[in-house]
Amino acid sequence: MNKVFMKYFLSLGLALFSTLVSAQSDSAPELLQIMEKSTKFTVNTSKGPVEITRVMTPCAKNKGWLQPIVPIKGVVPVDEIDILNALNDKDSLVVDMRVVDDRVKGTIPGSVGIPYTEVAMRMDELGCKKPAAGSTKWDCSKAKKVYAFCNGPVCPQSPMAMAAMVRDGFPATKIYYYRGGMLDWDALGLTTIKGEF
Repeated sequence: MNKVFMKYFLSLGLALFSTLVSAQSDSAPELLQIMEKSTKFTVNTSKGPVEITRVMTPCAKNKGWLQPIVPIKGVVPVDEIDILNALNDKDSLVVDMRVVDDRVKGTIPGSVGIPYTEVAMRMDELGCKKPAAGSTKWDCSKAKKVYAFCNGPVCPQSPMAMAAMVRDGFPATKIYYYRGGMLDWDALGLTTIKGEF
């Protein structure tokens, strides 16, 4: 092989290597939020500080930040068994508080869809009576028990909806929070239905 071809192949190889290195640095995983305003959390260990981060994985399907087990004082955390029992309880509603685009991709059978941005305006569907003229509080004395969920432990949608509900008169003690949401439901292999609005 002559020197011209060697230089050509060498420069081609270097260009390819440079492109691969650049692509790898460009494809570094995006850090997702852990807490509302933080993508990193440092903890001291016996071997020194360790930075805890969160990246997108097939299981961690959504962005957001870790939600507390009890997002509002009085709200009761629940699990899948509680959700299953609530689905057959006439005094309870299992409410998917996600946006419609997420709900139609798959939801818990028997759940009702009320997007988190609308729930405070639609509390009549939860057993409350509209506020009297001049009042901002709904009469929720005969409200159903609401089992609320959204995309999972990092989804702020249902906690935001619960805060609005309580602000407008819904008793926190009648709200049951399924923090695991669709992430845990899917991970456990439980049945979902598609195309629900």
